[in-house]
Amino acid sequence: MNDYRPRVVDAELADKLRVNGAVLIDGPKAVGKTETATQAATTVFRMDVDRVARAALVADPTLLFDNPTPILFDEWQETPEIWNLTRRAVDDHEGKGLYLLTGSSRPRDTARMHSGAGRIGRLRMRPMSLYESGHSSGEVSLAALLNGETVEGAKPLPLSVVELLERVVVGGWPETIDMTESDARAWMGDYLRNVAEVDVPALGPRRNPGNIERLLASLARVVGGTINNAATATEVGGSRGSIDPRTLANYVDALDRLMLLEPLPPWVSHLRSRTRLRTTPVHHFVDPSIAVSALGAGIVELKRDLEAAGFHFESLVLRDLRTYGQALQARFSSWRDSQLGHEVDAVIELPNGRWAAVEVKLGEAAADEAARSLLTMARKVDRERHGEPVALIVVTGGRFCYRRPDGVTVVPVTALGP
Repeated sequence: MNDYRPRVVDAELADKLRVNGAVLIDGPKAVGKTETATQAATTVFRMDVDRVARAALVADPTLLFDNPTPILFDEWQETPEIWNLTRRAVDDHEGKGLYLLTGSSRPRDTARMHSGAGRIGRLRMRPMSLYESGHSSGEVSLAALLNGETVEGAKPLPLSVVELLERVVVGGWPETIDMTESDARAWMGDYLRNVAEVDVPALGPRRNPGNIERLLASLARVVGGTINNAATATEVGGSRGSIDPRTLANYVDALDRLMLLEPLPPWVSHLRSRTRLRTTPVHHFVDPSIAVSALGAGIVELKRDLEAAGFHFESLVLRDLRTYGQALQARFSSWRDSQLGHEVDAVIELPNGRWAAVEVKLGEAAADEAARSLLTMARKVDRERHGEPVALIVVTGGRFCYRRPDGVTVVPVTALGP
């Protein structure tokens, strides 16, 4: 029995297989890459555990490539030579959609690896969005919003704030979405221990697992903000004092290679005024459950500190928006006025130049404040260069979809879809 839950990337994967000889699916461990790729594959080699396949790779790679296609090489980074062999196989064999590769980390040394441009398409997978896990109706399409369409009549799923906080804690991992809060927290704790004790040390020089755990907690405290390297180095070093900046950079690079971090770069925009914009990225993890687990928090703790909960909810919304926007080739960035403190949580840009701005508020009552921020930002952008925004959007934890008289659209996250 196939109990596969459809993913937003399924259609994108089919499109990429139609136009590329091979497709790489990457993303953090446990987001469902293998399951998604297996739906499209005829032959599967799990390179992290299949000793026979690894031996064949050394003895005669054709033993692997002369199998019914599409062929999936799961966790290909465990045998990096697969990359160039796949590229060559695409050159040697006519056809599209011949090979799939999945990977949970980026190899450190890519100097000897061909880029794969024109041969290997790329696809990013993230933990499940609320739409994929069945916690959003999907009646408000992000694609439609970015096309200027309205949201009248759309109905969100009626999740309470507490139920949304549960989604923050449980996360979008396929293994956890149906778990109780306590089981999901236990699973996530094991996940992060493996990151600190196994995954990060496996990427290079020996790294102190305790330092990695403290780094995760330090980064969890600044979700939705910017990282202060000096303060982070002090927190990571603990009682021994600050760690060396190069060591910190090494640790952060390891988490990035594991694809656990997904910062928002600053939007490079032309402005009407001399507004000074921040040029540092806004920090987010790929899933909100990482941060709350690193802090040892659950629903009770989030309810006690709704301000902090709002930042973790923001991470959840950004995870979902990125999932829905990927097939549109949307780019996500942040906008922050360092002089006056004005900001919006995300700017979404499409390849054709259209753009939208998004504010995220856990409480529906904060929609007025969010709308003011969006309108202030829109007034400051040079519209002769960037054009009018196609949408100004407030994503909430509320229950009502509507367009305000000032043109701002309010959408519950439980109504959003691709």
